[in-house]
Amino acid sequence: MNFYGRRQLVDGMRTVRKNTIRIGEDVPESEYGYRPTPDSRSVAETLVHIAMLGRADRFLHEEDRRPSLEGFDVGELISRSQVEEKRPRSKREIVELLRTEGESSAQWVEGLPEDRLAEQVRQRGGASQSRFEMLLGSKEHEMHHRGQLMVIERLLSIVPHLTRDRQAARAAAAKQQHAPAANPTI
Repeated sequence: MNFYGRRQLVDGMRTVRKNTIRIGEDVPESEYGYRPTPDSRSVAETLVHIAMLGRADRFLHEEDRRPSLEGFDVGELISRSQVEEKRPRSKREIVELLRTEGESSAQWVEGLPEDRLAEQVRQRGGASQSRFEMLLGSKEHEMHHRGQLMVIERLLSIVPHLTRDRQAARAAAAKQQHAPAANPTI
């Protein structure tokens, strides 16, 4: 019995990225420099960080593809991401980066062979994780940062799109419930 596999992961990646893009679209460009604390990433930096997650995955699971992360310099990947995060980009460029990198990552995961996804990678401390689990972790990482962005939206007096969508659905259901029943013609 297998309830969650590559297809579900790829579909989930696309859904998560679609929601991240909506946040990127909802925040005004004038607020892309906003950071909740001096040591926090700005909105723009967080969105670019999210966009870069797929590149890190391709490096770890294709280009470098080591069997163990023990002794691996994670700081190198972080430095690469930070360089991209600091690069000046417009809102339009950042949203497009989220789109293209998200779709590129989804297509890449779609094409990974089952045996590659099943490969075990030794983690720091000796535990092992499959490459599939690590890719699932990247999707969760994006959701973590998306949650941060939704709090930032609230701080900027923006109602997050998921809340707006839920409010609209409730309003439509209430309107439908109170609408008079249609009279059939005889």
